[in-house]
Amino acid sequence: MTGGRTSRPTLAQIAQTAGVSVSTVSKVLNDRDDVSQDTRAKVDSALRQHRYIRRGVSLADPSTRTVDLVLGGLDGSWPASVASGMEAAAYEAGLHVAISLARAPVASGGQYAPDWVDRILERGSAGVVLGLTEPTDEQLARLQQAEVPCVVIDPLSDPPPGVPSVGTTNWAGAYEATTHLLDRGHERIGLVTGPPRHLFARARIAGYRSAMATAGLDAPAELVRHGTYDRASGRRQVEALLRLPVPPTALFICSDHMAIGGYEALAEAGLRVPEDVSVVGFDDLPEARWVTPPLTTVRQPLKEMGGTALRTLVRLIGGEELGSSRVELATSLVVRSSTRDRH
Repeated sequence: MTGGRTSRPTLAQIAQTAGVSVSTVSKVLNDRDDVSQDTRAKVDSALRQHRYIRRGVSLADPSTRTVDLVLGGLDGSWPASVASGMEAAAYEAGLHVAISLARAPVASGGQYAPDWVDRILERGSAGVVLGLTEPTDEQLARLQQAEVPCVVIDPLSDPPPGVPSVGTTNWAGAYEATTHLLDRGHERIGLVTGPPRHLFARARIAGYRSAMATAGLDAPAELVRHGTYDRASGRRQVEALLRLPVPPTALFICSDHMAIGGYEALAEAGLRVPEDVSVVGFDDLPEARWVTPPLTTVRQPLKEMGGTALRTLVRLIGGEELGSSRVELATSLVVRSSTRDRH
């Protein structure tokens, strides 16, 4: 006890007193119906014994000064850049950042398997930022019931009402990238993007098609390929484009990682960048500067996205009303050596 105030009990303490798992306590707190009446009674008794009160978080309370960044994975520079921006903003706000992975829970022996929501509730996190992961409606409902606010970075689909998001001007970035290639005389431009159900992939396709239409050109379906944002899929999709009867003379690849895979496919086919095929990426990860030739790409302000998401989360924790549920940061084209005029 410090200064006359008792720290808030953790879910682990409640679970120990009740003789159950942390996930069971979480299920009771979230009114799940897959808990027996006897078990629910034990947990309710432990909650009363510890005087557990579901709280509205306050950043003045040292027990609620941790926020979580939940990611779909840690591979590549995207997570590191977002985490760096979020941590810098958290430091200014006097907060700590914990990183969790949104792995699928693994059940054992038919028992309920804790997921990332359970871990966050056990830790008593003040709020959550989600990056490149798609929470289920049930997971979001559990966070809402526990009064843990969340913000989504680059949502894969439209977030539900009341869940703010931070992204970039994907349509404008794709339009600018395509126009850059058109201005250099390219008319047959291949597009490699992400899964068609992803929100930002659809926006980038729309920006590409709009730029082509503005130039009076068609964008036939054969020129649009869908990858999974990794190097291997970029290589596969570019290989498929090169097998077309009339291959593209330029490629807009909506991920720097996929663009590097595209470089590999072009080299294997005996084609040079940019002498034979011009290439534009998307993200402006550090890798874009390291490849040969350095990659022209659309810059996403990833660190700023992480910082903006954290500051938005702090406002939610403080009970502020947001003027808009969507923040879009501007993209910009970074021209390097992977594009040239078509002769």
